[in-house]
Amino acid sequence: MKLKHAFIILGIVGLIVSCATNPFTGKKTMALVPNSQLFPTAFAQYDQFLSENKVIKGTPEAAMVARVGQKIAVAAERWLNANGYTGYLNDYRWEYNLVDDKAVNAWCMPGGKIVVYTGILPIAKGETGLAAIIGHEVAHALANHGQQRMSAAYVQQGVAIAGNIAIKDEQSRNAFNQYYGVGSQVGVMLPFSRSHETEADKIGLYIMAIAGYNPDEAAELWKRMSAQSNGQSPPELLSTHPSNDSRIANLTALAPKAKAEAAKFGVTSFR
Repeated sequence: MKLKHAFIILGIVGLIVSCATNPFTGKKTMALVPNSQLFPTAFAQYDQFLSENKVIKGTPEAAMVARVGQKIAVAAERWLNANGYTGYLNDYRWEYNLVDDKAVNAWCMPGGKIVVYTGILPIAKGETGLAAIIGHEVAHALANHGQQRMSAAYVQQGVAIAGNIAIKDEQSRNAFNQYYGVGSQVGVMLPFSRSHETEADKIGLYIMAIAGYNPDEAAELWKRMSAQSNGQSPPELLSTHPSNDSRIANLTALAPKAKAEAAKFGVTSFR
């Protein structure tokens, strides 16, 4: 029992010391995998992805992706520096690429590696819509959401392993695995992911406004996203993302606050 208690204490201490601070909320977040390990892995995966896909260069669309990405990165650094986080982006290696793919998607890896698929450009409908997309994806990286999700997955797996070790009766162990798998996913991991999406919506909205893009466009973008999905989205409870309606309402309510935040940086007109 003493050994068991020692492992529990060590686990708790590990969680406490393996924390980072979200600069946008001030809250402590799990960081079981430090950025010093996460970033090099992400950079290598990004390079591999580019080598295996068709990267578009030298077109107006590719130039737009690079232009918007750079403005979003500069705006993020302005916000972080103004709020006491000078040097926060020192280890970032920003890169912005347009990839030929019909998927309606874009993403930003930890450390600032961005990909926009050509399939999302018709829904973006121009530079401001694209700024809403890139702002949201960059926000995930800035808030270390990838790091948090990886850490949460480790904890989820750790609890599952501990339960299987502690429960000796096979029938009880099978029941634990069944209920823990569903319960931890629906009750913990999916809400965790949805909270990240909502947080990235807010951060991305502020950053795009500071970059000079109209934050009102974000809600319009998601109206187009909703129309494109043809009502095929899963129920919010079973999704990694908030419902389109929830997202549109939240972005609409936040847009005036984003404009007020941009005004602190002298930005009062938007494209």
